[in-house]
Amino acid sequence: MMAVSSTFRIALASGALVLGLAAAAPALEVGQKAPDFTLAAPGGKTVKLSDLLGKGPVVLYTFIQAFTKT
Repeated sequence: MMAVSSTFRIALASGALVLGLAAAAPALEVGQKAPDFTLAAPGGKTVKLSDLLGKGPVVLYTFIQAFTKT
């Protein structure tokens, strides 16, 4: 079985959070900064967006069709 990197797990958790909050949060306009948020990470740790941004660019990617019947 292939090991999953912690970065990939964080990306998946981020994607799940974005999908979960999509209806509750107003959409950002192009060029707006995302609000800072905290996610649960493996090992009982937490990760803040601002901490990740300090290490370089962050890409939030969603798998929209992964949760549909199409």
